Amino acid sequence: MRCILASAIALALSTGSFAAAAQSAAAQPVSASMDAVTTQLPRNVRPSHYTIEVTPHAEAMTFDGKARIDIEVLEATNAVVLQAIDMTFANSIVINAKGKPMLAKVSVDAQAQTATFAFDKPLAPGNYVLSTDYTGKIGTQANGFFALDYPTANGKQRALYTQFENSDARRFIPSWDEPNFKATFDLTVNAPTGQMVVGNMPAKDVKDLGNGLTRTTFATSPKMSTYLLFLGVGDFDRATLNTDDGVEVGVIAQKGKAEQARFALEASRDVLREYNDYFGVKYPLPKLDNIAAPGRSQFFSAMENWGAIFTFEYALLLDPATSSIGDKQSVFTTAAHEIAHQWFGDLVTMRWWDDLWLNEGFATWMEGRTTRKLHPEWDTSGVDAAFTSRGAMGGDAYATTHPVVQHVATVEQASQAFDGITYGKGSAVISMLEDYVGEDAWRSGVRSYISKHAYGNAVTDELWQEMEKAAPGKQFVQVAHDFTLQPGVPLIKASQVCVDGKTQLALEQGEFTVDRPNKTPLRWRVPVTVRAGDGSEVRVLVDGKASVSVPGCNAPVLINAGQKGYFRTQYSPAQFKTLSAGFSKLPVVDQMGVMMDASALAAVGLQPESDTLDLAMQVPMSAAPELWQMVAGSMGGIDDMLKGNDKRQAAFRKFALAKLAPKFEQLGWNTRAGESSSTKQLRTSLIGMLGGLGDAKVLAEARRRFAAAATDPQALPPDLRRTVLGLVARNADAATWDKLHAMAKTEKSAMLRDQYYGLLARSKDKALAQRALDMALTDEPGATNSAGMISGVSWEHPDLAFDFAVAHREQVDKLVDSTSRARYYPGLGGAARDLKMVDKIKAFADNYIAATSRRDAEQVMAGIQTRVKLRAQRMPQIDAWLKQHGI
Repeated sequence: MRCILASAIALALSTGSFAAAAQSAAAQPVSASMDAVTTQLPRNVRPSHYTIEVTPHAEAMTFDGKARIDIEVLEATNAVVLQAIDMTFANSIVINAKGKPMLAKVSVDAQAQTATFAFDKPLAPGNYVLSTDYTGKIGTQANGFFALDYPTANGKQRALYTQFENSDARRFIPSWDEPNFKATFDLTVNAPTGQMVVGNMPAKDVKDLGNGLTRTTFATSPKMSTYLLFLGVGDFDRATLNTDDGVEVGVIAQKGKAEQARFALEASRDVLREYNDYFGVKYPLPKLDNIAAPGRSQFFSAMENWGAIFTFEYALLLDPATSSIGDKQSVFTTAAHEIAHQWFGDLVTMRWWDDLWLNEGFATWMEGRTTRKLHPEWDTSGVDAAFTSRGAMGGDAYATTHPVVQHVATVEQASQAFDGITYGKGSAVISMLEDYVGEDAWRSGVRSYISKHAYGNAVTDELWQEMEKAAPGKQFVQVAHDFTLQPGVPLIKASQVCVDGKTQLALEQGEFTVDRPNKTPLRWRVPVTVRAGDGSEVRVLVDGKASVSVPGCNAPVLINAGQKGYFRTQYSPAQFKTLSAGFSKLPVVDQMGVMMDASALAAVGLQPESDTLDLAMQVPMSAAPELWQMVAGSMGGIDDMLKGNDKRQAAFRKFALAKLAPKFEQLGWNTRAGESSSTKQLRTSLIGMLGGLGDAKVLAEARRRFAAAATDPQALPPDLRRTVLGLVARNADAATWDKLHAMAKTEKSAMLRDQYYGLLARSKDKALAQRALDMALTDEPGATNSAGMISGVSWEHPDLAFDFAVAHREQVDKLVDSTSRARYYPGLGGAARDLKMVDKIKAFADNYIAATSRRDAEQVMAGIQTRVKLRAQRMPQIDAWLKQHGI
């Protein structure tokens, strides 16, 4: 599952601002007066096969179900306990191997999310069939069985979908809804005739029942976990391609939109071919669909249901009139991520949520690897390695972090496990470990692991066992354990001396931390690659300390060459001076890494602020677009810190505009033939940054283009459209806001409609922000947009949004995925600059979030506290640097 994190990673990396990194993860809501839901079921009964028949009643938002579950009783028991939410039961029996039925008395524990089928006599060990009729509810948010309403040219339509990860299959079928209870599934659906019904497997039988209903029965699924089951029902179109191996790859979208999924269809075919080769085990299902759904979730953008990937439209469809190169890249990476799960997650599933990173870290890593291989034109400077290695470090450097392999005891904690550590750090650690043992050895270990555990469950150490065999003599397990069983970010401190014409480099391992300056460092065995001035490289495993000798004395020596190591580097002042002098000669990926580390170290007082600012200032006009993105981010970070000091901020903005505007003038507003994707993205970044800094010319041109677009679609070309609209919305007056509102109300494309309602929430004007909040509690934006509007307001007005949501908590609860509320409310205060917000979040957590589910609230509070503290520490140095430059 791809997690949506409310963070500005690029800004955090480039400026050392770690505020946004505290807003991560997702959590299941629980009242403080209630205990958290314990997840584990008894192990005395296990299922082997489910036969499910459901009849949805979309208008009534209910459904009827029939379940026949083949079970094995392992120990004599007079009760079978499974998981169920919001269900009523009837005609419940168990049938033994001889066909003799026994009535069951069903009791439901809503707090524990269980249903108990009790019998007058104990069931002896053996095989049985548990049979029951039941009813359930169709929800409005993307968990369980839910409905999405969307506009079309022919009026409003309603489609039905399922979303079960991590613990919501129990809303659809009474089941053993835990990943290590794998079983096969036969699914039958009675749906309105004329609507398409989609499942994990192809349909094997379709029958007209009369009375406007058609029965669709799907082929038996492979053995899989409950959270991977899928059902979609609606007015859909489907387009397909066949692979070389005979697998039918499809895309499914609302009628008239399937062609917008053409790129996703072709990408899925290409990615599937690549993965069949990489994993050494062929994709085992006869078809692989990708289903595009209108709307959105506060928790995720796509879900890897086996053979039936669910994806929101904005992450799958490309409209040539409105979609940018960034949208195209996002569609590809989403497909690469979710298809990777068909092996890492679906074919082989983590045994328990402790090892969720086996799903998400690997899918994130495969997504990046596959994108670089199949679309090298998107990263011509090779900078992805720097972003991969640094992506999770901001959050991982706080006291509120956790290990990659983490203990999960409750449903809420399982939901919280979907965070930046699981995804980002997991991916970064894999990248480092692959670099450490070599690509061939790594792939050999992956193939062996997949083959050995296919259709089963596994834990992290079972993967490490295969890697140890593939790469003997590397201390692999010890290194892997250091980075996955303990939290935090290593810090490699470097110093050097010249001896007999060679550089003697001393490396010492410490720990990079944001909020614990006096913390005793943890100990890691850190793989480090050192590049000498002559380009030669030396690899060393730093176990506390290490020494390296490289040729030459005067040329810069680079630590973490290629930027695949998961650590920060702190150079001695003399080393950094030498490195800065030769900065332009470094590969772009290493320039990025040096700038990121210098910025992060400066933010916590381990390096002078002037080091990173001077580097940014020396970036020439001809530098790679990615470096200019870093410069813009640095400017944005300082501007952000100067909020509240109008005179100082105005002076700084004049300086920042003088640095950035010439680069934008070189690029111009219009795309040129042959431009790289990174150049296109730099253009939009600079427009956004210059507009944010108050550049009058940029803002005027944005307003002009917005007005002209009403009669000239070329005024807002796809690559500029979203950025220009964002500037217009953020700086809107009442008349402009009303115009955007009218556009939202009349738009017939669900995807664009969602965008417009999101824009209404971005205004700097407090009165307009309040109008957006009030609108969010009406039916107008749609059930899946309202929570996003409140979040949108929080970026500029955190107190306003947080206070509003808390004051209307019962209404807002209905607008948020149930798996997201314990993240959602604290996250609304994440951009605050006042410590009073910490008190507000703590009070909310004490009242409404179970004690075992407060990780996200604690992260946000720590982020606010640390940001306020670091700002006070940093500003004197930044102020001195600005004065040096006449500001």
